[in-house]
Amino acid sequence: MPNHDDILRLEGISKAYPGVKALDNVGFSLKKGEVHALVGENGAGKSTLIKCISGAIRPDSGKIFLDNKEFLSIGPKDTIEHGIVTVYQELNLIPSLSVAENVFVGERRGGKLLYNRQKVERECKKILEDFHIDIDATAIVSELSVAQRQLVEIVRAISRNVRILILDEPTSSLTVHETQFLFDTIRRLKQNGVTIIYISHIFEETFALADRITVMRDGRYIDTLETAKTNKAELIKLMVGRDISDSFPVRNVSLGDVVLKVENMTAPGVENISFDLRRGEILGFAGLVGAGRTELMNAIYGASEKSEGTITIKGKLINMKSPHDGIRFGLGMIPEDRKLQGIFLRANVLDNISSANLKNLTRFGLMRDKSAARIASEFRDKLRIKTPSLSQLAQNLSGGNQQKVAVAKALAPNPEILIFDEPTRGIDVGAKQEIYKLMDELVAQGHSILMVSSEMVELMGMADRIIVLANHRKAGELTREQFSQEAILTLASDETPKAV
Repeated sequence: MPNHDDILRLEGISKAYPGVKALDNVGFSLKKGEVHALVGENGAGKSTLIKCISGAIRPDSGKIFLDNKEFLSIGPKDTIEHGIVTVYQELNLIPSLSVAENVFVGERRGGKLLYNRQKVERECKKILEDFHIDIDATAIVSELSVAQRQLVEIVRAISRNVRILILDEPTSSLTVHETQFLFDTIRRLKQNGVTIIYISHIFEETFALADRITVMRDGRYIDTLETAKTNKAELIKLMVGRDISDSFPVRNVSLGDVVLKVENMTAPGVENISFDLRRGEILGFAGLVGAGRTELMNAIYGASEKSEGTITIKGKLINMKSPHDGIRFGLGMIPEDRKLQGIFLRANVLDNISSANLKNLTRFGLMRDKSAARIASEFRDKLRIKTPSLSQLAQNLSGGNQQKVAVAKALAPNPEILIFDEPTRGIDVGAKQEIYKLMDELVAQGHSILMVSSEMVELMGMADRIIVLANHRKAGELTREQFSQEAILTLASDETPKAV
């Protein structure tokens, strides 16, 4: 029955693409002035649903009601009229323009006849000050951090008299401090009467912000619950359709000889770092954003050039000059940024998985198609990659399934040493369990893993040891018996770490 408190209501929304039904008879409602979380595994249909709400795509069937007015679909004019603004995980700013210019792009601001830059900047500055956002309105966007750009997107939404704000994984690139600042901004928007759809795989965020939570699975609406009357275990069961343990694998692997030794490594973003890695070990790397974790992994893999130090693999001194060398000497890497470095968005799933394994899949310069298809199919099934076929373009997959393709690509050449840089970022709880299980199987088979993660619980659940970086240097090392969030944070926040 229609509820007059609803600012938005969807009935029977369906959307199909070749080989997949993205939405199947979905009903959804949004109350005025609430924070409403939308949760589900990757491929559940969340992104397609918000695209229908934001007017980015037209549903095949169903009805949409805005302020109790019926629409068969929403167009750009409707989103402007009803104040619907979406901030996607992949930001949509013009890097060469200033903050103020991006905030008011496409609008007549500043003057009746001529563009008045000073007036535009003053208006932008006022919004920034009202929401206590410390960003210069005249700054060029290309010079801002990812977190600052995320806030600029939100400021642009505020400037357009937003009534419904859709946030898609807004904290994926934010530090703890920046995340808290975003939460404060969301609460201020709610106090001002803005309705917010919040999409996140992080349950702590969902429970901290949301008034209600809607669960989706396999393109279908499952249930809507009041946040205060549910819990993490219930949400997980609704999301995956089965009971799933929240614990990490119980590992019982005997560590072997040293397979990787890094001594006095200095490279862009890291200084004088030393450590070793044993066969069958998962070695974790913790640190705040900007501490140098990714930079260290890039130098080890050959993606950046070291200026000092040595890398020894299985007793042999190695001079890494490129990722090709990394693959050749038995390293595989799942990079932090899957879209820019992990996969080829315009290539299909088969070609992505095969791309790092061409040496084993070609003969006389020709691809062994049957072998490539067999290996890709095995990884698709093992990692539960949701794709209608191996010929599907990677850019058409959900973010979590793109991440799984990046993992499959790195694993295909069967490397002895694997670098997992934020392996579960943007991945739902069910897929996380699969990645953890896979890592456990790999070390049981004799592989070794370097694991970077910003989730301390994840590191403590998976790693045998944790190395903490601060200010581009090694701040300390913890054994499993020494693991605690307090110990990690104490080392990570050290202002003057000493190499150890």
